[in-house]
Amino acid sequence: MHVHLREPGFSHKETIESGARAAAAGGFTTIVCMPNTAPVPDNPGTIAWIKDRASNMSPVNVLPTGAISKNLAGEELAPIGSLAQAGVVAITDDGHCIQNHELMRRAVEYARMVGVPVLDHCQDYNLVGNGVVHEGYWSTLLGLPGWPAAGEEAIVMRNILLAELCDHHIHCQHISTAGSVRLLREARDRGVKISGEVCPHHIALTDESIQNFDTNYKVNPPLRAQPDVDALLGGIADGTLSILCSDHAPHAHFEKVEHYIFLQGLIKCRVAGQLLQGLGAAGKEQIQGDLLMGSNKKPQSFRDGEGHQEVGRRQQ
Repeated sequence: MHVHLREPGFSHKETIESGARAAAAGGFTTIVCMPNTAPVPDNPGTIAWIKDRASNMSPVNVLPTGAISKNLAGEELAPIGSLAQAGVVAITDDGHCIQNHELMRRAVEYARMVGVPVLDHCQDYNLVGNGVVHEGYWSTLLGLPGWPAAGEEAIVMRNILLAELCDHHIHCQHISTAGSVRLLREARDRGVKISGEVCPHHIALTDESIQNFDTNYKVNPPLRAQPDVDALLGGIADGTLSILCSDHAPHAHFEKVEHYIFLQGLIKCRVAGQLLQGLGAAGKEQIQGDLLMGSNKKPQSFRDGEGHQEVGRRQQ
């Protein structure tokens, strides 16, 4: 439900064809691609190009999202109605986070009118600053700028308030902190139309992985501490986090080498299943099963019929 196919514009990182084949190799039959490409899919023409490219190149279903704001700049709304007519399954500025709360409110209101959910990358830029790893023991020991949990939780709380105010579904992407799980659980218990997803790397790894400065473990949001991992697993067990996503985010080799100033992202479509197998080895078979079952469900927030894959269909 959350991949970066990098095309159009960044084919040196990934193409729709190679990303879709990676998804098929990892066992995913339907993927939802994010809009941080060049040009940005903030208009029907770019959406049509992505859909046409996917229909000719992809062995799996590729569902496009449209941008919330023009050029992902967070300053002016994209034509959400036209994007819905063009066939987007959701709107999001993923890779960026809209900081203007009034603009986000209007986006949610327009999304409600045209019947598409809003997906949000939860990151308060002022709180996060130049943080590159989880703020805690390892960031202090290694001398790396910290990315505090509150930088995610502040936007999760914003989204809960807007989902309640606008009475429309907002989906919080790649949840990583214990505080976010707690906020989502409390809101969902009140009946707020809010949901969250979890990535395999955020439950299979901790920030201890960064101790050798390996940039393969530099992701956004960052790998968190063990208490956060435990809270994520608890959120999966009680249904607070109901969707498994890969957040597949490939980069070219030269963009990921040598130092933590380089780009955040990790190739995950192929390895998501392997990371989940680690849960079984760790004695968490029930949670492993809950995730696998969740990943086979059509996201209820999407339009009926979107993401359907016929059982037994042979993939290339």
